[in-house]
Amino acid sequence: MDTYQIAVIPGDGIGTEVTPVALAVLDAASQATASFAVSTRTFPWSCRHYVETGRMMDEDGLRTLREFHAILLGAVGLPSLVPDHVSLWGLLLPIRQEFDQYVNLRPVRLLPGIPTPLRDPGEVDILCVRENSEGEYAGVGGRAHAGTASEVVTQTTVFTRKGVERVLRYAFGLASARPRKLLASATKSNACQHSMVFWDEVCAQVASEFPDVRCTRYHVDALAARFVTNPGSLDVVVASNLFGDILTDLGGALQGSLGIPASANLNPERRAPSMFEPVHGSAPDIAGKGIANPMGAVWATSMMLDHLGQHEAAALIMAALERVAQRQEARTPDIGGHATTQEMQACLVAELMAAA
Repeated sequence: MDTYQIAVIPGDGIGTEVTPVALAVLDAASQATASFAVSTRTFPWSCRHYVETGRMMDEDGLRTLREFHAILLGAVGLPSLVPDHVSLWGLLLPIRQEFDQYVNLRPVRLLPGIPTPLRDPGEVDILCVRENSEGEYAGVGGRAHAGTASEVVTQTTVFTRKGVERVLRYAFGLASARPRKLLASATKSNACQHSMVFWDEVCAQVASEFPDVRCTRYHVDALAARFVTNPGSLDVVVASNLFGDILTDLGGALQGSLGIPASANLNPERRAPSMFEPVHGSAPDIAGKGIANPMGAVWATSMMLDHLGQHEAAALIMAALERVAQRQEARTPDIGGHATTQEMQACLVAELMAAA
């Protein structure tokens, strides 16, 4: 039996509420399949940790995390205590960059029974691949003459051939393995005449390696409109860091709530641990009320098990998630119900164990 060492970072806000649900479901999946065991270690790294210590994570935090098979993250950010750019650059982005988690994988799929704002969505099953290590979030830039009329601010997008090529190749590979074999590439090469023209050129080069995949180039604004007007026409979507971030949050809204979608920060070569998290963030407006939706965290746990090779357990979790989604009494307020986080946990665990 395989035993996996999992680093758990509940983080801030509702991250501390949904992460225990994910761990309870993970434990149930381990019991149900009897094919693996999990050993977890929880780290207190968060905005409160920053207030107490002056750091979002311990000085040797990245070295410590490298020893784990995977990382399960709750949420990062508590702007009432720490500015968002400080918390993000102190924890989440260093982990993504240090461990070369250059693929951010976010499925956009409607769960049965969950209301969507779309009038007639049809079948929605989009797999979004976001470049996760450079691009608009490379952190290159600065400010000069601060506070004066001559103040200058730069934020530089950084695209490398290696970075763009590898994320595009990963996306084409996913598209090639799916039945429809469609890839949508997000660009803005009409306005970004250097970075996005380069993206388009590399995309065309990589496309030649995958003749079975039909690739369509969309300006990102037109692609955002297509997410709303015709999401069923999309299959795999690949985008730069910023474009992918915005498009996948839009995808979460289509799913009925940002409490639903999950995210995987992947090092596909497995030279370092990958990290799994819900998309929703810390949601300080509802933190502490016991009503946070744990679906995104549970879905992220399924993605983690799939990445670790425990496909049966991953499928059991997703099946339980879909069955609970159909039950009105098991829905939290963000998706039209009155259930608490703990009540949803009980339903998820019961459904998983019943199906095993």
